[in-house]
Amino acid sequence: MLNQTDLIRIFCAAAESSSFREAAARLGISPQAVTRAVQQLERHFGEVLFHRSTRQIRVTEFGGQLAARARDSLLQLDALFQRASDSAEPELPTRVRITAPRSLARMHLLPALANLALAHPSIIVDLRLGDAIADVVDEQIDIGVRLGFMRDNRFVARAVTKMSFVIAGSPALVARAGIPASPDALAALPTTGFVDSSSGRVWPWYLADDKQFMPASPAFMTNDPEAERDAVLAGVGYGQLPYYLVAADLASGRLVTVLDEFAPPAWDVFVYRPQRGPVPPRIRRVFDAIVEAFSDPALARA
Repeated sequence: MLNQTDLIRIFCAAAESSSFREAAARLGISPQAVTRAVQQLERHFGEVLFHRSTRQIRVTEFGGQLAARARDSLLQLDALFQRASDSAEPELPTRVRITAPRSLARMHLLPALANLALAHPSIIVDLRLGDAIADVVDEQIDIGVRLGFMRDNRFVARAVTKMSFVIAGSPALVARAGIPASPDALAALPTTGFVDSSSGRVWPWYLADDKQFMPASPAFMTNDPEAERDAVLAGVGYGQLPYYLVAADLASGRLVTVLDEFAPPAWDVFVYRPQRGPVPPRIRRVFDAIVEAFSDPALARA
């Protein structure tokens, strides 16, 4: 039994041919199969689709109208299943949802995504910023950026660069409170704290040799890295900050680093996507653009 789509394809081929035999040769089937398909459609519509003679066929007025409508439908159906090539643009606007840490995205990701959106208008960029780890299923995330560790086998992850951390303070703070001789000395000095939005607790500062320092009574706390940097710039306290966020401030002298010998190893920056079947060209294009955006070595301190 032929399905309805097969019947319509056979009918359209017959409508474009001078005989059922010619249509059969084009389709690689028998003339009898073409005849049966046409007869089945004629019974379905209750109309004669072809005038037949021993030498040729001629589509009826009803058959010609049906063939015109059927061709349009088949073209639309074929377009749905046509696999776009790497250089082809998706025909319909399609959203790609991305998650990334706030400050990292603003400084390194937004320019790349803006260029991508301008070059490929059919890709709708949906960027969700947050420092908490997103649930890729519930939030329907297509691509993510994550710092630190990536051992989840549900994802295809690529380490694209390294990100360093520094302990920094303003020259005014150094003059007022002094330079800590060790991480333990920080307990007696004003510090800032970065708040984990999911738990409400302050993150520890990571140090060399897998050691940590926990700001017990921060003078300033926030869940926004840029706000913490601004507090450190204002001289409120020492803070442990991503190097990329304060690189310009360090170069200009607005900030200075302390305890450099206790700096932790640089963290990996991962770009990842869920492992859930074939990768559409639009996802691959955005993934590659994000990888390129984070290939900048300025994230890590030299």
